[in-house]
Amino acid sequence: MSTTIAGPDGRPRCRWCMGAPEFLAYHDTEWGFPVDDDRRLFEKLCLEGFQSGLSWRTILAKRENFRAAFHGFDFERIAGFSDADEERLLKDSSIVRHRGKIAAVINNAKRAQDLVRREGSIAAYVWRFEPTADELARPQTASTSTASIALSKDLKKRGWSFVGPTTVYAFMQAMGLINDHAEGCIVREQVAAAKTTFTPPA
Repeated sequence: MSTTIAGPDGRPRCRWCMGAPEFLAYHDTEWGFPVDDDRRLFEKLCLEGFQSGLSWRTILAKRENFRAAFHGFDFERIAGFSDADEERLLKDSSIVRHRGKIAAVINNAKRAQDLVRREGSIAAYVWRFEPTADELARPQTASTSTASIALSKDLKKRGWSFVGPTTVYAFMQAMGLINDHAEGCIVREQVAAAKTTFTPPA
């Protein structure tokens, strides 16, 4: 089966982007484009953690609700959340009410503060794990990689939770560390062009 499908404009895209109405804009404007904003990187790590055991469609449909509940994923604010905040979130039916995942976001916000103090920024840290071209698998054929395993292992060593290799791989795909758009997808070329003008933070 082909890994691409014609979009509404007739041009080829990754087949998965036609699986739900919410996917097309996400695929065309976000997925795979390089990101160096700490808040967006933190948000994506959190949302990928929430996705564990669920579909990305479920999380994407609730993304604005998550942003409202977690103050735009401002990790400085989340790090100060109390037990009362955790209970508030567990009662919020607009998000995924999973105690372990909610606790992980609060814990990871504190770990993000530590990371920024030690490494300068989340962006500077995660982009060190960008794989080289010869380390990349054929697009959309892998769910983990040497790089995602290494990043997952290091995050766990630093005290982060819900950051397994598969979760981290999905994060790397989405945030541009890996261009996993299918060969022939029109956005693959756009992502590649964006990478040529992107300077990973030092």
